[in-house]
Amino acid sequence: MRRNDHDVTDRIRTTDLTQVSAEVTRLYRGLYDGTPAGAIERAFRDLGSLYAGEHPDYLPCDTEYHDIQHVLDVTLAMARLMDGYERSRNGARSRLGGPPALPAACFSLGIVTALFHDFGYLRRRGDRRHRYGAEYTLTHVSRGSRHLRNYLPRIGLKRYARAGSTLVHYTGYERSAETIPLENRLLRRVGHMLGTADIVAQMADRCYLEKCRDRLYPEFVLGGLTKKKVPGRRTQVLFNSGEDLVRKTPGFYMNAAKRLDLQLARAYEYAEKHFNGQNLYLEEMQKNVRYARAIGEAPDASMLRRLPPSTLKKGVEPYPKDLVIR
Repeated sequence: MRRNDHDVTDRIRTTDLTQVSAEVTRLYRGLYDGTPAGAIERAFRDLGSLYAGEHPDYLPCDTEYHDIQHVLDVTLAMARLMDGYERSRNGARSRLGGPPALPAACFSLGIVTALFHDFGYLRRRGDRRHRYGAEYTLTHVSRGSRHLRNYLPRIGLKRYARAGSTLVHYTGYERSAETIPLENRLLRRVGHMLGTADIVAQMADRCYLEKCRDRLYPEFVLGGLTKKKVPGRRTQVLFNSGEDLVRKTPGFYMNAAKRLDLQLARAYEYAEKHFNGQNLYLEEMQKNVRYARAIGEAPDASMLRRLPPSTLKKGVEPYPKDLVIR
């Protein structure tokens, strides 16, 4: 039985920065034996300090869905996709115009952008405009992009500062992937893998549906994503409760599948190379969607009984106590 705080292999605890860092570094060294992993190791340390509230400029993470477990899970998936990409090139090297090699610095770039792709949810100390990080939902990608542009030069990846600040937009939905301004073929592929990792890691989480109901819905409320203005009409309600969000998960999955296939060019297939022919991420995603469909036919969502791990610092409140979730 897979544990609630473990990855799709049930080997790595995705709430543990040390375990995830060790596995990512192991994959990196397997591909680039002897090449220092300084940028990756530094980025993991800095991320841990930020999310724990140990940074002098930022408050601890208070987004319960987009927490450090989500970030570490996405980063682990990103490392596996890049590993699979490099392994898949072995059979394509003889073909003219085959996939370009992924240099060690590009692998590091992919890991760092994955680690900081949700940085934009963190609030600055002294923030008087926002009480909760989820209020940055609509702008968090752009905030993360600006941070990466300044951060990458400080860890030895200055040459990729501009590209890294662009890559993070593959995790957002405010623009389609084909309009993201990256001319370099390899970097576009890294972007496809980053966007893919963000989707498959969260949807393959064993507690994904519980997190949607109890954590993502409150973030949507605070971020203004439960309603939208419709031309000629007043306001259209998209989700009226956490349970409603869960029941609409199969529809979201269909849209995500199209994005994975078309905009992100089936980068999820690299997971099969990493896992020796099996795609554990897709399998776990499909389990969650099947269960969401079963819940949709039930009178209520009481079938959701798994308890997701809590990673927020003690005393941190993710949303107002009077917010109605279910």
